[in-house]
Amino acid sequence: MDIDTLLGAAPGRSCPLHYRYGAHALRRSEADLVTDTLYVAGGLYGNRCALDALERMVEADTGARVLFNGDFHWFDVDPAGFADVQRRVLAHAAIAGNVEAELADGEGDAGCGCAYPDEVPDAVVERSNLIHARLSHTARHDPHWRGELAALDYWRCVQIGDARIGVVHGDAHALAGWSFDAPALHEPARRTAHEAAFTAAQCDVFASSHTCRSALARFGEHRAVINNGAAGMPCFRGRLHGVVTRIALTPSPTGALYGLRIGALHVDALPIHYDITAWLDEFSAQWPAGSAAALNYLDRITGGPSWTLEDALP
Repeated sequence: MDIDTLLGAAPGRSCPLHYRYGAHALRRSEADLVTDTLYVAGGLYGNRCALDALERMVEADTGARVLFNGDFHWFDVDPAGFADVQRRVLAHAAIAGNVEAELADGEGDAGCGCAYPDEVPDAVVERSNLIHARLSHTARHDPHWRGELAALDYWRCVQIGDARIGVVHGDAHALAGWSFDAPALHEPARRTAHEAAFTAAQCDVFASSHTCRSALARFGEHRAVINNGAAGMPCFRGRLHGVVTRIALTPSPTGALYGLRIGALHVDALPIHYDITAWLDEFSAQWPAGSAAALNYLDRITGGPSWTLEDALP
């Protein structure tokens, strides 16, 4: 489904007009974050146990910076947990995902703003809208929270050595775009469009997350797209850890799941090993059996999705 069709779609499937920025917007943006090592963590989904583990990883990697590229809220409907996630995430660099954009809007009619494609069942979309509605109720506890979310950009450009990194939530064109989903990245018919996006944005690497499905794709010798999938949920069948992207001038101090070299850059996917027992306790306290989030996500949280590690490889 193309982005224009999604403009008029139902809540949860629509991509609002203000989500669209186009790859040229990144070209006009200065790389205001300069570092030798960048962690890109999308899809934290309110998992504070994963946030604990990620913060330890970044602290142990000397000089590293972390950029949260959206959807850091989701399951954290308890106000104290919501406040803790927001405080800790916004202590670092961050951009909005569709979750934060719709929380900030308050009056939007896009539901969760996910722009789900047709392959996602209506029941899943409806439950996602219910999750977001409950999260929106939490966000209204403190107007300051929504104000902070409204101030977040939809993309960020980062300089690592001589390389320019475009950090987005969805894709090069829209906040909730799906062209950086794994099947789309490897579809030959889309290759020309992907290469045009690199040129339009003047970026060497794109880092995204929105589709919740990890993937890595190379475009020639000097360009790549990496989608971390989710920092706060299992991304592969039978592997109960999240995934974070690491882009750096030096190899990772811990083992990577997979990766590639783009010039001087090491572009890797790293596991986030969090306390699954503690996280299940926190999740279940907020989303008991039969709730929208439990129906949509509990199987993935406890066993992983159908997607495999091999499916994500370039």
